[in-house]
Parts: sequence; structure tokens; C-alpha cells
Amino acid sequence: MALLPKPPEMPSDRFGDKINHILAFATLALLAALAYPRARRWLVVERLSFLGAMIEVAQSIPALHRDCDIRDWVADTLAVMVMTGVIALIARRRQTSPSR
Repeated sequence: MALLPKPPEMPSDRFGDKINHILAFATLALLAALAYPRARRWLVVERLSFLGAMIEVAQSIPALHRDCDIRDWVADTLAVMVMTGVIALIARRRQTSPSR
């Protein structure tokens, strides 16, 4: 939906555009962690942040009638950082917890 000229309305739109970015990229980070559990955290952050940046660059294409906003990219990157951090904490807790 990031490159559709007129994306469909989402229930989360009432909370603002940044919420959609946060939800989308937190989900992508979770899926990346589940798909590639041995991947280094910062590699996942780097790649998903780059994806967010490229989406913003593509949205600057005039024919799409979309806006390129660096704050959207920042929201994407922060969401990925927070989600990967939470996942790392959970993984660390699982490793240090005693077996039952």
C-alpha cells in the first residue's frame, strides 16, 4: 500500500499516519526475527530502515501523488529498533532462565 496513489483507509488512520508506519515496520521486524533468528539485530535494523528510506524515495515520484516525509522513515526505523530490542530482551531472558 506504500506505493498506491490512493491507499485504502485503515482503522488506524484516525490516530495518524505515523501509527501505520510504526505498526507496519514493527510487524516486519517481528517477522524478520522469526524468519531469521540468528541474524544480527543491527543487520535487521539496517535493512528494514533502508527499505523504509526507499519507500519514501519512491513516494516522491510525482505520478504517485504521495508525499516523501523523512519523519515517516524515522518512525519506521524507530519501530524496527524498538521491536528488535524487545525481541533481543526476550531471547536473552529465555537463555538465562533456569530449565524446569
